[in-house]
Amino acid sequence: MNIHEHQAKEILKEFGAPVSKGIVIFNLDEIKNKISQLTSNDYVLKAQIHAGGRGKAGGVKLIKNLPDLMSESKKMMGKILVTHQTGPEGKKVKRLYIEEASTILKEFYLSCLVDRETSKIAFISSIEGGMDIEKVALETPEKIITNKIDLKEGGPNNEEIEKIISIFEFNEKQKLTAAKIIKSLYEIIIKKDANLIEINPLIITKSKEIICLDAKMNFDDNAIFRRPEIYKLRDLNEEDPAETEASKHDLAYIKLNGSIGCMVNGAGLAMATMDIIKLYGQEPANFLDVGGGASKEKVAAAFKLILSDKNVKGILINIFGGIMRCDVLAQGVVDAAKEINLSAPLVVRLAGTNFKEGKEILDKSNLKILSALDLNDAAKKIVEAIK
Repeated sequence: MNIHEHQAKEILKEFGAPVSKGIVIFNLDEIKNKISQLTSNDYVLKAQIHAGGRGKAGGVKLIKNLPDLMSESKKMMGKILVTHQTGPEGKKVKRLYIEEASTILKEFYLSCLVDRETSKIAFISSIEGGMDIEKVALETPEKIITNKIDLKEGGPNNEEIEKIISIFEFNEKQKLTAAKIIKSLYEIIIKKDANLIEINPLIITKSKEIICLDAKMNFDDNAIFRRPEIYKLRDLNEEDPAETEASKHDLAYIKLNGSIGCMVNGAGLAMATMDIIKLYGQEPANFLDVGGGASKEKVAAAFKLILSDKNVKGILINIFGGIMRCDVLAQGVVDAAKEINLSAPLVVRLAGTNFKEGKEILDKSNLKILSALDLNDAAKKIVEAIK
């Protein structure tokens, strides 16, 4: 789960990391009421969306006075920002963050994430802040260092912290602040179940202070149940409506850009299904795993979810019944197809528990459903059907 920059900075502040003073605005009338909380007359106005590249898209403005702040806020609120991460449709700005401007002397990059391969916490440091770290890694890898820390009480020790910040060449006072930031990031990872914390940029001001100027945080969806204080930060406006609907039914759904909708049980089988669709020259419209013990109602919800995508020209259902019973799946498909008056081609491949009963339900439904013998046959049939 992602959160906004202003929310991430509140968490950083809670754990003792230095951030600029700022206010969040949900409507323009709030500016006059809240602006007195800031002591500077130089402001940075930031659009709050779950995407990087806001500056290049006009979503970050340096402003020198209150009248200009009001004017620029009016322009930015409600604007559709298109960045390299939003896709061509962009994201609508529904909240703004106004913070005191900083005088930047130097920008750095610092992030902390869970390294699942080694079961450690990885810290990534770079002397190139304010840029896409992927681009820096590709073009100038010598400007990045990675240090992996074992999980332990108290977090990274002094020697480990020294390695993490060695690339920055801080003075002694700055090293103390940096050490505090690193311990804060580690604590947030552990105590809030964060997957990733990115400070980009981490800056030195002209007065030689260190500040976390921008912040991004992502949290483990599987641990959200025990972090209600994090879950309440969720902004449904920033999520794909279909994926939000899927989460209500405990469906693993990710929208893609293809034309063949997929319903599968099991993530591995779902990946194989998408691969074979691509092998036969088409693209999957989604990843959708209904799970091992889906009910008839859950299957019907999954079916409707697929068909809510206007790009879907045909549907491939691939079920291997273990815990999931093929007759339950079949009845859910039939009920949903009749309710929405299905017109798109539908290919179904069933195998495993009660697959004969499932096939019988499909055959007696009077729906135009193509049965497939195996996954290869299913992919061929659905690709041919949508031509």
